[in-house]
Amino acid sequence: MGNEDRETRRSVPEHSRRLSSPSNSLKWGPLGIVVFWMVVMGALYLAMTHYLKPSPVIVSATGDLIIPRARDGHFYALGAINGQAVTFLVDTGASLVTVSETFAQSAGLAPGMPTVFQTANGTLNGRTVPDVPVTLGPLTVSGVRVGVGLVGGVQDKALLGQSFLARFDITLTKEQMILRAR
Repeated sequence: MGNEDRETRRSVPEHSRRLSSPSNSLKWGPLGIVVFWMVVMGALYLAMTHYLKPSPVIVSATGDLIIPRARDGHFYALGAINGQAVTFLVDTGASLVTVSETFAQSAGLAPGMPTVFQTANGTLNGRTVPDVPVTLGPLTVSGVRVGVGLVGGVQDKALLGQSFLARFDITLTKEQMILRAR
């Protein structure tokens, strides 16, 4: 039996024995696993970003704006504030369209008036800017008051509050929000 093992080893070329040696497997094994999981996580991130992307606002034949409900139960819509692109979270309980200070600077909003916001999380210092054009889908409304001071979240996100929504009659269904001009 000992001779057969030696015979088998001799018949396998030297380069084949080096490629399958345990030391090579150990060198690339952990790195391969890390690379594999990074690729998987990157693909999942891209898929979820696409999956959770807000559906576009639809304009009905009667001119109503229809915002589909997102998978998380909220209403999101693409739009712009002072020409700067933004993704709105429609918040019927918010008094103002509200953005972060970073967004306000990039959108070139005027300084406005200092104010204190009363939020569910307490008071928040900020400012209000009058007469700002706000676009939702294909519709632009001028003269909207915008609050600056939103904290958290990403720079290109904003709350779409009553300073914009009050100009519409709002109908909520299970799957959509309909904004009808008054």
